This record gives sequence, structure tokens and C-alpha cells, in this order.
Amino acid sequence: MAYDKFTVLTSTAVPMPIENVDTDQIIPARFLKATKREGFGDNLFRDWRYNGDDTPKQDFVLNNPIYSGKILVGGKNFGSGSSREHAAWAIYDYGFRCVVSSFFADIFKGNALNIGILPVTVSPEFLDKIFKAIEADPKAELEVNLPEQTISIVATGEKESFDINGYKKHNMTNGFDDIDYLQSMKSDIQAFAEKSLY
Repeated sequence: MAYDKFTVLTSTAVPMPIENVDTDQIIPARFLKATKREGFGDNLFRDWRYNGDDTPKQDFVLNNPIYSGKILVGGKNFGSGSSREHAAWAIYDYGFRCVVSSFFADIFKGNALNIGILPVTVSPEFLDKIFKAIEADPKAELEVNLPEQTISIVATGEKESFDINGYKKHNMTNGFDDIDYLQSMKSDIQAFAEKSLY
């Protein structure tokens, strides 16, 4: 399944300065029965967002109307715990296209890249600057430039580079998942196969 192409994203951000956010907090296990990727956003951070009677918890950031945007800024060690890909599905389905942290669990990072979410790893110092910028102005924007592999705080111009695997970068900028990538090479594969027969 193809995803939105990711080149340059300029957006406000939702701050979640919580360390060690694991995949069971991102999407609790009781919501993993579905096999389609739609609908998981409704239960993103379910136990943090809602009380037992399904009323919103007013002190949780996703329930605070002053914060919005396509970028989620998390604390260190985001996406730890079990390897469920549903955690990435829930973040994408909610509307986030980028997650920023100073450290990601490897499996979560891979799952995110596979479905069109860009995990941007920054230094702890730059992460702190981002949190402070959003605290000072909830409408502060970040610019995530995938071709140049930079993230910047728009208001101040402060910028930092980030790393990404070349293959994943190619797929993100084209809106490809792994199957789409192979499909894009179909004519080359057919030509190679025909050449190999002779």
C-alpha cells in the first residue's frame, strides 16, 4: 500500500516529554485484533487519553486543543517494548507523519518507516530546544526536510541534521512501501529476466 510522499513537512507539533513510551502505551494490546490498518488512531494512547468511562482525560496532551499538527515530539526511548506494528499504524492513522525523539527503539523505527512515518532522531540538547520552543508558543512550527535530512525550529532557524537509511529515504520521498518499490522496478526486472533466458 502506497503512502503519502514525504519531502518537506512544516507543521506545528504535539509535545509529549515522556521517556520510555512503549508500544503497549501507544496502542494497548486489547485493540490488536483488527488486521486492517484503519481505525487504530481512535485508540492511540487510549489509556492515557481516556478514563474508564470513556471520558477524555483533560490533562493529557492529545486532549488539549492548544496543541495540534502532524509532528509528535516524544521523550527518549520512544517505541520500546513489544514489536507490534500496530503502534506505528495507530500513530499514522491519528494523523502524525513524523515523530521526533532523541532515541527510538529499533523495531518501532523500522515499522514507522515501513508505513510512511518519519522517525527523526535528534540530540538530547536539540530535543530540549524543541520542547522549550513549543512551551513558549504552542503554535511554533518545525520544518522537517527529508531530502536535506534536517529538522529546524522555524521561528529561530536553529537546525540539526538527522540520519536515515538511503533505501528508506527513497521510499519515503516516493510514497513507497516495500511492495511499491518492487513494482516500480517491474520493467527492469522483466528486462533482466528476459535477458537471462538467452
